[in-house]
Amino acid sequence: MLVTGGTGGLGGAVTAAFIEAGWRTVVPVRKKTSAESRSGAVGRGPGSNRDPKATPAEGDAVYVSADLTDPASVDAAVAVAAGEPAAPLRAVVNLVGGYAASGLVHETPIEDFERMLSLNLRPTYLVTHAALPHLLAAGGAVVCVSSRAAVAPFAGAAGYVTAKAAVVAFANAVAVEYRQRGVRCNTVLPSVIDTPANREAQPDADHSRWVAPADIAKVIHFLCGDESAPTTGATIPVYGRA
Repeated sequence: MLVTGGTGGLGGAVTAAFIEAGWRTVVPVRKKTSAESRSGAVGRGPGSNRDPKATPAEGDAVYVSADLTDPASVDAAVAVAAGEPAAPLRAVVNLVGGYAASGLVHETPIEDFERMLSLNLRPTYLVTHAALPHLLAAGGAVVCVSSRAAVAPFAGAAGYVTAKAAVVAFANAVAVEYRQRGVRCNTVLPSVIDTPANREAQPDADHSRWVAPADIAKVIHFLCGDESAPTTGATIPVYGRA
């Protein structure tokens, strides 16, 4: 499987959940990760010499350098994810995204608005586009991560809100186009995720109401597995108590 954003606050939990469940997990990164540095292996975390059919140890992900805004780089990363005959590409999780507030619409430069689209929508499109031929061959699932803001907008972040709504629309289009061909696509909508970065940004918030990354990871894992085979085109809230 392929997890974009797999080293971030949510991505780390998602990557760990799939590794623990025995999935071969490929994580595109912009530069060499600390896990790679510790392992001394090019492109792999600890455990890179293990039998590919064996259950991976914790941290046993395959890391590949990629710019997920560049089509050729995305194609190369997907080729790595699909390149192990013993573990064909069966799932893609699109986590890459970002947030910025630029003020009200009349205060927001077009460059800031378009940056949110490029950051949140372009990688999701490019990765899904490149992965679909492999998913069609093996069957499988795509999971996209949007935001509660897509269905409950707030003021001051029109670019972010629009981009996250576009992720939902794109995922629903994929679900409709491929549901008869053995590929499912669903979206999860987190509220505020309980990550160190969000705690630092909002130190006075009630963090107990936020949703834990590990809890979102469980939902994503379910949506990629056979247990959710009847489900496609779903938009699933993962709000915690927020």
